Amino acid sequence: MRTAVPDLAARATSVAGSPVRDILALTARPEVISFAGGLPAPELFDADGIADAFRHVLAAGPREALQYSTTEGDPALRAVTAARLTSRGLPTGADDLLVTTGSQQALTLLAAALLEPGDTVLVESPTYLAALQCFGLAGARVVPVPCDEQGLDPWALEELTARERPKLLYTIPTFQNPTGRTLPAERRRAVAEVALRQGLWLVEDDPYGELRFAGAPVPWIAADPRVADRAVLLGSYSKIMAPGLRLGWLRAPETLRRACVVAKQAADLHTSTVDQRAAARYLTVADLDAHLGRVRGAYRERRDALLAGLPDALPEGSRWNEPEGGMFVWASLPRGNDATELLRAAVRHDVAYVPGAPFFPAEPDPAALRLSFVTHTPEEIAEGLTRLTAALRV
Repeated sequence: MRTAVPDLAARATSVAGSPVRDILALTARPEVISFAGGLPAPELFDADGIADAFRHVLAAGPREALQYSTTEGDPALRAVTAARLTSRGLPTGADDLLVTTGSQQALTLLAAALLEPGDTVLVESPTYLAALQCFGLAGARVVPVPCDEQGLDPWALEELTARERPKLLYTIPTFQNPTGRTLPAERRRAVAEVALRQGLWLVEDDPYGELRFAGAPVPWIAADPRVADRAVLLGSYSKIMAPGLRLGWLRAPETLRRACVVAKQAADLHTSTVDQRAAARYLTVADLDAHLGRVRGAYRERRDALLAGLPDALPEGSRWNEPEGGMFVWASLPRGNDATELLRAAVRHDVAYVPGAPFFPAEPDPAALRLSFVTHTPEEIAEGLTRLTAALRV
């Protein structure tokens, strides 16, 4: 006699898959010019330098490089990462850091360490889609904080925090995904003050901060000494070295960091030893800053090519921003347009973008869309916009 198959966990069926990943699968054909994925330009990877680093660690210490490692991360990688953070204005020691399998894992570890089912999390509206998935799987109640063209509204944050009593705020204040916006320094100070007054964990995600090609750097919220006991900073080597390495890091107060170490032990024991050692070698002997200078220069040209073509490509009455760095331009079509429906026509013309609606934790803006400018050359961007013009005028 055959019995019924047991059900999946409720969280496995209540959280939807990523529409961005689904779109990337649909647009994998080589003839498609895709503005959809936040994929770094592969021709700009320092493949030779990274390969040399792997060859060195496998020749110099293969037994260690191929062995199990500590959960906290390779000491050399933590030390060089701490030095980079210190040089950018946030004094950090190696022991302040936990190496993660990409910064996405850091979010998962924080959710495990901080959130009980039903806890409230505040996020920007719109925000990073995979963060919404992560908090959803943790059973959290996600509440959006209103944003404007400068980013998160700290006065709305104060009101929501007092009313909703959230456990944490998740924010991407620099070149935000999906909008590309950067939160001004005075608002960052105001956000820190809210966290201080209201007893709130601050989770600051910064995967794009070193991709600035215009304007002046803005200090991290986590660098405000008043919130040292409640601020978490996440970072990644995906955008500045290579995403295939899957290397990120988490900087947090000791008690929370130790809880994240336990969560990581349960998840994967530790991040790849050989990848960590190769990254540490690369960061020690290569000139990453010079490499980043080349990347930023190329990305600036690509952003400018996209911005130059948008007036002709998008319908009259559309609006878009001009980010000072990162990977994304955020656009809105005239009211009454549905970017999700129009994507079908775009794909038929061998061009793609990401509709903005999935990035909203509550009421979506159907006319919004995200355009990534980093993956293609200026010439390819121009051709992609020509195709987009034809698609949107059908």
